[in-house]
Amino acid sequence: MNALPEWLRNYQPAWLTGDITAGVIVSVMLIPQGLAYALLAGLPPEMGLYAGILPLIAYAVLGSSMTLAIGPVAVTSLMTASALQPLATSGSPEYAVLAIHLALISGAMLLVFGLLRLGFLAYFLSHPVISGFISGSAILIAVGQLKYVLGIKVDGTHVLEILWALLRGVPQSNPVALFIGVGSMVFLLWARRYMARALTGLGLPATLSGILAKLAPVLAVFAACVVVGVFRLDATAGVSVVGHVPQGLPSFSLSVPGMHALGQLWLPALLITLVGFVESVSIAQSAALKRQERIQPNRELLGLGVANVASAVSGGYAVTGGFARSVVNFEAGAHTPLAGVIAAVLLALVIATLTGLFYYLPHAVLAATIIVSVISLVDSQTLKEAWQYDRADALSLLATALGVLLLGVEAGILIGVALSLGALVWRSSRPHMAVVGRVPGTEHFRNIERHAVQTQPGLLALRVDENLFFANAAVVEEKIESLLKADPALRRVLLICSAVNQIDATALGVLTHLERSLDARGMVLLLAEVKGPVMDRLRSTELGQRLQGKVFLSVHEAFLHSGQFSMESR
Repeated sequence: MNALPEWLRNYQPAWLTGDITAGVIVSVMLIPQGLAYALLAGLPPEMGLYAGILPLIAYAVLGSSMTLAIGPVAVTSLMTASALQPLATSGSPEYAVLAIHLALISGAMLLVFGLLRLGFLAYFLSHPVISGFISGSAILIAVGQLKYVLGIKVDGTHVLEILWALLRGVPQSNPVALFIGVGSMVFLLWARRYMARALTGLGLPATLSGILAKLAPVLAVFAACVVVGVFRLDATAGVSVVGHVPQGLPSFSLSVPGMHALGQLWLPALLITLVGFVESVSIAQSAALKRQERIQPNRELLGLGVANVASAVSGGYAVTGGFARSVVNFEAGAHTPLAGVIAAVLLALVIATLTGLFYYLPHAVLAATIIVSVISLVDSQTLKEAWQYDRADALSLLATALGVLLLGVEAGILIGVALSLGALVWRSSRPHMAVVGRVPGTEHFRNIERHAVQTQPGLLALRVDENLFFANAAVVEEKIESLLKADPALRRVLLICSAVNQIDATALGVLTHLERSLDARGMVLLLAEVKGPVMDRLRSTELGQRLQGKVFLSVHEAFLHSGQFSMESR
C-alpha cells in the first residue's frame, strides 16, 4: 500500500503555479479569519491561528477534496462557545483546554464514523434543517458581535438576552470603537459588492479582481492596526484591542479528557461533527462538480477526523471546511491539497515571526469581519422555496432557526432534526393510495380518478405508494375496509405493491389479519408486483404460505386471473 496520497503520486508540474498562488492567498485570508473566529469562540487569538496550520496538512493526507480549505469557521466557533460557556469562563485556561478536548472528541468521532463507512451521515440532516440552523446561527453570531462594535460588555447566550443587554448598554458605548466598527463594516460591504467591479475598471483581470475583493478584510485589519497603534487609541480612547499574541509555533501535546469532561462534551462534539461534516461535504461537492471530480464521503470523514485531532494536539479547536476560503482557493487556481499545505506553512511563518503586528488590532474590526461574513449565510431563498413547495420543510427550517435564536445552538438543531424525522413519519403514515383500472387497449393501469379506465366487477385493485410499516399499516387496512363497505359486490382485493420496498413486522401482522378476515367473509386477498427482496421475506411467513398462488408478477396477470374482462368503464 502506497503511503503517499493519490494526488501527490500523480502530481503534475503544471499544477504548481496555481497551488502556490492559492496557498498564498488562503494564508492571507486565514490571518484575520483565525483571529476573528477565535474571538467568536471565546478563545485566545493564537488558537484561531494554530487551527489553520496542522489541520490543513493532516487533511491533505486523507481528504478527498482537491480544493476544500480546512480551518476555523463561524458556525463551529459559535457551537464551541455555546458548548463551553456554561462550563468555564471564556478565555480562561480551563476554557481553552475544554475547546481542545471538544476538537479531539469530534475528531475521534469522525475517524470512527469513517472507519465504519458511515459517509451516508452527510444526508442525515435535511437541507431545510441545515439552512435553518445556519441562518439562525448567523443571526445569533451577528447580534453577539455588536457588543464589540459598540465597545461595551454584554453577557447572554440567547438572542433576546443579548439584544436586551445591548439596548441597555448603548448609552455607555465607546464612540471611537463604534466609528471603527461601523466604518469597517461599511468598507467590507462596499468591497463585497463593488470592489471587484472597481478593480476590473482599473484594468485588472476579472478573476484577480474577485480574489482581491475577498481579501478586503486583510486591508481592514492592517489599516485598523496602523490607526490604533499610531494614535494609541487603546490607551487614549479605551478601544479594546487583541493585545499580546504569543509568537512562535504551537507546542504539540495530547490532552485526553476525563470521564467527567467526556460526559459534558460528547453531545456538543457529536453536533459539531455532524454539522461540520455536512457543511464540508456540501462545499466540497459544489467545487468538485465544476471540475468533474468526485468526493468520497467516507474519505471526508477520515480527512476531517485527522484534521480535528491535529488541531487538538497543536493547541487549536474544532475545524471544518470554510465556504469563503474554499471558493477563493478554487478561483485562485488550486488543483490539489498542496495549496492548503503551502497556506499552512506560510501561516506558520507569520506566527513564528510577525504576531507582534496584531497587538493593536481592535476587536471592533474583527467583529465587523465576522458580521459581514455571516450576513450572507442567512438563507431566505430556501425558506421561500420551501414555503411554496412543502410547508412541513419550511416549518422545520423556521423552527430550527428560532430554536437556535431562543433556546441555543444544541436545542435548535435537535428541534430541527426531530421535526424533520417527525414530518417524514407523518407523510409516510398517510400514504397515497389509488384504486386503479386498465387503460383501454393497453396493459397499463392508472388511477380511476385521473384517467378514463376500465375496472373489473368484483375486483378492488388498490395501489399503495409507500412502504408498509407501523405508522401506516392500519391506515391501509381502514382504506380497504371502507372501499369494501362502499361496494358490497367486491369479492377480491388486489394489493399492488410496486412502490413497496419494505413490509415491517407490524404491517405483516395487519396484512395477515386482513387476509384471514377476508377469507372468513368469502373474499380473497391478492398481491401483484411484489419486489424480490420483499417476497423473499414473505415466503417464510404465515401470510406468504396462505398467499401461495395468489401473488402475481404484474397487475395485468392478476386481472387475467380474476376474470375475462367483463369491464366497466370509468
